[in-house]
Parts: sequence; structure tokens; C-alpha cells
Amino acid sequence: MKGLYLAIDIGASSGRHILGHLDNGKLILEEIYRFKNAMTNKNGHKVWDIDYLFEQIKIGLKMCNVLGKKPEYISIDTWAVDYCLLDEKDELIGDVYAYRDNRTKDIDLEVEKIIDSESLYRRTGIQKQPFNTIYQLMALKLQEEESLKKAKTFLMLPDYFQFKLTGVKANEYTNASSTGLVDPDTKNWDYGLIKDLGLPEEIFLHLRKPGVILSDFTKEMAEEIGFRAKVCMCASHDTASAILALPSIKSDALYISSGTWSLFGCENLSPYLTDAARKCNFTNEGGFNYRFRFLKNIMGLWMIQELRREFGEEYTFSKICELARENLDFPSIVDVNSNEFLAPESMSEAIKDFCKNTKQQVPESLGELAAVVYKSLARGYRKAKEEIEELLAKKFSELYIIGGGSQADLLNELTALETGLTVFAGPSEATAVGNLLASMMATGDVLSLLEARELVRKSFEIKRYEFKSNVKIA
Repeated sequence: MKGLYLAIDIGASSGRHILGHLDNGKLILEEIYRFKNAMTNKNGHKVWDIDYLFEQIKIGLKMCNVLGKKPEYISIDTWAVDYCLLDEKDELIGDVYAYRDNRTKDIDLEVEKIIDSESLYRRTGIQKQPFNTIYQLMALKLQEEESLKKAKTFLMLPDYFQFKLTGVKANEYTNASSTGLVDPDTKNWDYGLIKDLGLPEEIFLHLRKPGVILSDFTKEMAEEIGFRAKVCMCASHDTASAILALPSIKSDALYISSGTWSLFGCENLSPYLTDAARKCNFTNEGGFNYRFRFLKNIMGLWMIQELRREFGEEYTFSKICELARENLDFPSIVDVNSNEFLAPESMSEAIKDFCKNTKQQVPESLGELAAVVYKSLARGYRKAKEEIEELLAKKFSELYIIGGGSQADLLNELTALETGLTVFAGPSEATAVGNLLASMMATGDVLSLLEARELVRKSFEIKRYEFKSNVKIA
């Protein structure tokens, strides 16, 4: 089929292959394949099964062939900060650690022996998170130095998968910007910082801008898959792809990329590196066309996902929303950004313990627990909105919620109520849409970022929520 594109969008809990093409001025999507993803426990660490993920990528591609829907162009995005190291034979070195692994505990203190937090923020613009790649690599240097010595190439996860398909090694800018090792002015690695940290400078490849064609499948991969396609470099950090698909042509819109994480922020044309921004823990991650995603990580629907895992998958997300709505009068609130919610053995017990320790009423049922989470998320969004308005000295009136979490009507209503903003929700597959749009700009089927966002507005239903809501909360 002429003009057929494929987005391979892999998140921390699932992955999907979504075909896209243009038809009468609209972007048409078709999901071809979906698969589960999860961290696994190995030798006391949380790791990713990277071989499984690549097999799933190939299964989805083969399904396109079987269905007679062979894309001409494909691109891959994943979550940020996690990486692969390759040896001199281009083989993986060791396990691919997951960002929720605890090996980075207190590693920030080791980095601060070399560069203090204030200087690091001014240099990279990236918020301090214990799982940032800079801390992961420092943990590797301190705990598994031999693995680091063997390394010849550093690749973020989408870079690695694209290498496996094409044989071409390249580092993409938006995902690399999340590492805490990129200079926001040069848009390239801060090799001086890398050297100061005692990391091997030569393993980091010159950063490449998204929206370009990387290479064809290798001959061997084309034969295995059953067709030949070109691999494009999208904004391979999934949030960067999602923000590309923002259904707003305004330059001053707030957004939440809502999924496992809630990424709350706005777009800036230059990094905002003040000490006040650092203290509020806002980050300046690279976006498409070298825009900056000035945002704050908020824990997100990970907490609901974990409650569902505990209580049973027979509870759909819509059912959990319904139960929470019935319990909105439950009075307790938690700090969703507290570290005890990052990777607890039991999310329900973590929520209960927080309420006990803060002398609040302790939730017991799934409905009460979910109500606490949804209300607390909305409260967290309000705080982030107030902070960003104060930092940038500007007022916002609209908030766009994109990604899978945009389907959570209750959370959208609570968000409008808490923030006092008009909330627009959708598209739910924003990351895949942004992935496709970057490929379309690489080929010239879409000419600009503005045209891409106008296409999103025309192609997808966007729900509207006013802050004058009938929702009653404690």
C-alpha cells in the first residue's frame, strides 16, 4: 500500500504496532499488533528482556507482511533513560537494567563529588531523578567497572532496536537529552562532563536530529521479515513523540502526557535553567525541531496499574474509575511524587502506610484506594500548574491531556476542577501519532510541525472538560 507508515511504540507496560496513512486530509490509524511488556527480576535487580522485545518487534512486522500491509517506512520509540552497551563485536554487554532498579540509590551523592546539583542543572537542564542515565552509568562504573571497560557503543533502547534492523548505529537527540549528559545549547553530548565523570567519551555517537530517514532494513532482516522498508528516526523518547502530536496550534498551551507517568509542562524555544526551576524539579528535555519540553515528572497512572495488578485484571480501568467515582468523598490525599510509590512491593500497602504516617483516614477498598490516587494526581497537577505559571511569569487557560490516560474521564474532570483550566483530552495514541508524523515529515508527506498538529486536530476526537464540574470531592 502506497504511503503506508508504521509506528512501533513500546512503553513500560505494553508495545504496539500501528499503521498510519493519509486519506482526504486525515491521518488514519490501524493497530496491527499489541504485546505486553514488564520488568523482570534477575539476580536481585529489575531488568528488561531486550531479546523478547526485539522478537515482538519482528512478530509485528511479519504480521504486516501476512496481512499484505507492508509499510514503506517505520520508526521506533520507547521510554527514556534506559540504555544498552555494545562490545567490539556489537554484542550486548550484561543485562539491560530497568530505571526502577534500586542500584542507583544514593549514586547522586557520588556524582555530586564531581559536579554539584546546581552546576549540573545549569549545564544540562535535566531534573534530578534517581533513575537518570547519568546515575545509572555512574552506578555501573562503581559496581560493574569491567562491563563499562568493554563498552564500544552506547545506545538508547530505540537506537538499539533500529541498529538491529538496519545495522546502523546512531544516537537520537530527544531520547539522549533525558540522560543528563547533553548540552542544551549545542544539542550534542557534553563530552567535557562525560570525561569528568570518568565515562568513556568514545562510546557516545554524535546526536542526530529526529525527522530523518536512517537506513533500509539489512538484507538479512528484509528476508526474515518478508519485505524491505526504510527506518526513520522519530522523536524516539515516547514523550517527545506524544508532544509532537499535541492538538494545539497555540504556542502557550499546557499539556500532560498521561500514561504510566504524567509529564506536565509546556513547550519553550530555549531552555529555562534558573535555580528556581531546578528547586521545583522542572526539566528541559529535547523536543522535535529542537524545542524544549519544560515539564515535571509526576508519578502518573503507574499507581492505578499497580493497584489493578494487585486486585486482579478482571477490574478494567473503566471499572476502577467507576469505583473511585463512588468514593470521591473519601478524604485522604497522598504525595504522588513520594519515593515510596516508585517501585513498592505492594502499592495498596504503600498508600495505606502513607495515610497512616500522615495521620489520615486509611483506605481499604479498591474504590477508596483509587479515589485517593485520582484525587492526589489532580492535586499534583494543580501544584505543577501553579509552579510553572510562577516560574514563567505567565498565565495559562488551556490544558491538553494526551496519551492513554486521556481516556480516564474521572481524572480529566478532577484535573479541570483542581486546576481551573479548560481541559482537552486526546488523542489517546498520541505517541504513535507523533511517531508517524515525524516519519511523514522525513518523507515530505507532512511539511511542518504546524501542519502536523493541524492534522491531529482534524483527524481525532478531542473531548473538552470545563472546570465548572458537577464532581464533588472531599
